[in-house]
Amino acid sequence: MMDLRRIPEQWRRVDVTIRDLPLGLMFAATSFLPLLRGHETQLGDLPGRPLDAFGLGVLALECLPLAVRRRRPGVCLALVSLGFVLASLGRYHLVASTALAIALLSSGAHLERYRKTAMVLLSIAYGGLAIGLVRLGSAEGVGGFATFYLLLAACWGAGAWLRATRAAEAEKRRRVAETTRAAERTHIARELHDVVAHHVTAMVVQAEAARYLTGAPDRLDQALQAVGDTGRRATTDLRHLLDLLDPEHGADPKTPAVGRLLTLVEQTRLAGQPVAFTEEGTPASDTGSADLVAYRVVQEALTNAVKHARSSPTAVRVHHRAGDITVEVSTEGATASNLAGSGRGLAGLRERVDLLGGDFDAGPRAGGGFTVRARIPAGNPS
Repeated sequence: MMDLRRIPEQWRRVDVTIRDLPLGLMFAATSFLPLLRGHETQLGDLPGRPLDAFGLGVLALECLPLAVRRRRPGVCLALVSLGFVLASLGRYHLVASTALAIALLSSGAHLERYRKTAMVLLSIAYGGLAIGLVRLGSAEGVGGFATFYLLLAACWGAGAWLRATRAAEAEKRRRVAETTRAAERTHIARELHDVVAHHVTAMVVQAEAARYLTGAPDRLDQALQAVGDTGRRATTDLRHLLDLLDPEHGADPKTPAVGRLLTLVEQTRLAGQPVAFTEEGTPASDTGSADLVAYRVVQEALTNAVKHARSSPTAVRVHHRAGDITVEVSTEGATASNLAGSGRGLAGLRERVDLLGGDFDAGPRAGGGFTVRARIPAGNPS
């Protein structure tokens, strides 16, 4: 049994010419309805004549071109206008002559080229039609011809307004798409900064430390193993970024959870940085983007500590609550200028936290050292 709900979708897939053809057939059919006799569209106030074979041809010329009103709006308008002229001069009073208004509306909305030329030619043709009707004895008068012309111009103007509206909507969608792409590029740049800056810094520090362990093979092997582990983690994080750029590249990308913070701390300890880690509370079932942002805050703070305050005691505190995650990373014996680094990473973190409606602060402590604090609301989407 055919699903009736899919009929509109299937109809939209049909060629636009076929979809517009029923409109022309409908206008043609209205000319034969007894109910509409006396309501025909006419210009010139001339006595009518019965519909003959030539009149049927004129009727077809006025109605059938509506099938191409969107595909070939200029052709449609030319043919329908010609049919209207022949109907008016031939004194065929037809309801189908209303098709001229539809042709004008469609041309105003869909005609791409020679719009001004089309308006000028139609105006000249209308003037010639008015003169021809007057010579045939029309009593319409200048006021009647002018009023009809204004009605036709209004139909064109309505189509032009629709065209301008669609163009404005398209431009708006384009700007939104550009803004979205720019935001995505910024997001990916920040992720690359976090991944590369942290892992590469740890690998450099570990490799430099290994140079002094040539006399202790066991410790040298551990140091080189740490370098390899850090490189593999960097590769994994970069693969996640590739999955964001190309969803077909692999499975759904996974974001670093707060539960991975202990691994991050252990990695920093292997780089020679003494780090104390404290985690309180139970993570919420749905933290949204909060867990990723919390991870990046700790990652950036530890990276700056390793780079600018090496071997200085550092403390990481994470507190889970029902509505947010609080992160605090403190490094002793470091100056504010050192721990702030270039400022790019901390500025990016501040923007991320602000975007989720949280609070971010980074600066010197009263008793010396440097502290990074962030309160990140949980449950907000990425």
